[in-house]
Amino acid sequence: MQDQENKEVLDQQAGEAPAADATEGATAQAAAPATPSAEPGLEEQLSATEAKLAEMHDAFMRAKAEADNIRRRAQEDVSKAHKFAIESFAEAMVPVRDSLEMAIKVEAPTVESIREGVEMTLKQLTAAFEKNRLVEVMPQAGDKLDPNKHQAVAVVPSEQEANTVVTVLQKGYMIADRLLRPAIVTAAAPK
Repeated sequence: MQDQENKEVLDQQAGEAPAADATEGATAQAAAPATPSAEPGLEEQLSATEAKLAEMHDAFMRAKAEADNIRRRAQEDVSKAHKFAIESFAEAMVPVRDSLEMAIKVEAPTVESIREGVEMTLKQLTAAFEKNRLVEVMPQAGDKLDPNKHQAVAVVPSEQEANTVVTVLQKGYMIADRLLRPAIVTAAAPK
């Protein structure tokens, strides 16, 4: 009995197969005429995409050229800044040199006139330093030793607290917040 049912199922499937093939054939034939009418749509999409690609390429090239121009201008600006960075300081130093040259030309200098000229020249030099943010590093005796601003060349016995400045041998200088030369000091030894 079961064999008979299996045979019937196989016969039904065999009968349906040609119908299924016929349906697939009809679908393929229906799709075939649709393909020629779909091609103009694809060509339009392709040309639109190519146009958009050309537009994007143009925008990219313009952006790249602009970036190159900005980089070139920045390099020129940095080059000029390096070349003329000392200009302001040089302008402030020219009067100092003029004063020193005038002092040398005096034929009969007196001690008082030399002292007066040196004081005036020192004032000009101090003004030039201030104008260009060149600041003295001059610690006082008893100040805490700062390794970022002071250089201890000797440790001496002292009544002061350890690691404090005892004497300043040479003052230091800073340009803005950058150390140009540390102050040379002696420091108090630990007790």
